[in-house]
Amino acid sequence: QKREISNFDYLMYLNTLAGRSYNDYMQYPVFPWVLADYHSETLNLTNPHTFRDLSKPMGAQTVERKHKFIQRFNEVEKSEGDLSAQCHYCTHYSSAIIVASYLVRMEPFTQTFCSLQGGSFDVADRMFHSVKSTWESASRDNMSDVRELTPEFFYLPEFLTNANHFELGCMQDGTVLGDVQLPPWADGDPHKFILLHRQALESEYVSAHLHRWIDLIFGHKQQGSAAVEAVNTYHPYFYGDKMDLNNIKDPLIKSTILGFISNFGQIPKQV
Repeated sequence: QKREISNFDYLMYLNTLAGRSYNDYMQYPVFPWVLADYHSETLNLTNPHTFRDLSKPMGAQTVERKHKFIQRFNEVEKSEGDLSAQCHYCTHYSSAIIVASYLVRMEPFTQTFCSLQGGSFDVADRMFHSVKSTWESASRDNMSDVRELTPEFFYLPEFLTNANHFELGCMQDGTVLGDVQLPPWADGDPHKFILLHRQALESEYVSAHLHRWIDLIFGHKQQGSAAVEAVNTYHPYFYGDKMDLNNIKDPLIKSTILGFISNFGQIPKQV
C-alpha cells in the first residue's frame, strides 16, 4: 500500500509464508499471468485491456470457459453426499511438470522434465514453445490447462533461449523447436521481454488489482463457499490440509493420493 516494496518481493514473501520454495518442484513459487496482450507491436501499460483479469482464476478468463467449468462442477456426482468431491478443476495451476516444462531449456530442469516424462522430451506440439500460445491455452482454449507462471518470467531471460542446443523436436506444422517464441512487443529479445514483463508486474494497474489474485491463491477465496462462488475449486486431493494421510490405513489409497499430489500439484497454505 505504501509502495515500499515491489510487487515481485511481496509475492515471493507470500509464497514463502505459504510453504512454497525453489527447493520443491511440487510446491514451487507461483506467480500470476499479468498480461493478456501478446499480439501488439508495442505494449501499452496504461490500457486496462492490456492486462489479465486478476480477480478471476485462469479457468474463468472468458465467459464461455467459465460457464463450462461451472457446468462441470454442477454435473459431478456427489460421492456419498460429500460435496468435497465436486470441483471446477481437475488439474492445477502449479505442479512439478508445469515448472519443469517452463524451464526445460535450462539444467537441472531439463533432466527433471525428462525424468517426469519417462526419460525423454514430450511431443513437440505439447512443449512450451510460445508465450502467446501458452497464454491462449491456459486462459481460453484448453479445458485441462489452468496454469499460472513461475517467478523466472519476471527476471530470468536465459530460460527463454535454447543455449544448450537441446533437440526439442519438430512440431506438426514443421516448426523446429528452439528458443521460445516471444510476443511482437519484445522484438525477439528475451531481455526486452523480461524488462517489459517486470514493468507490467510493477505497473499501477497490477498494483491496484493484485490483491484480488492473492485472495484466490493464498487468501479467503482459496477454499470453501467463497472459492465456489469465485469458480476457484480444485480436486480435493490438491488441498494438503484437508487430506489427513495418517488416518488412511489402505496403503494403495495412500500411495495413490501421494502420487496424485506429486503429479498434479498442491494448493498453498492459506495465509
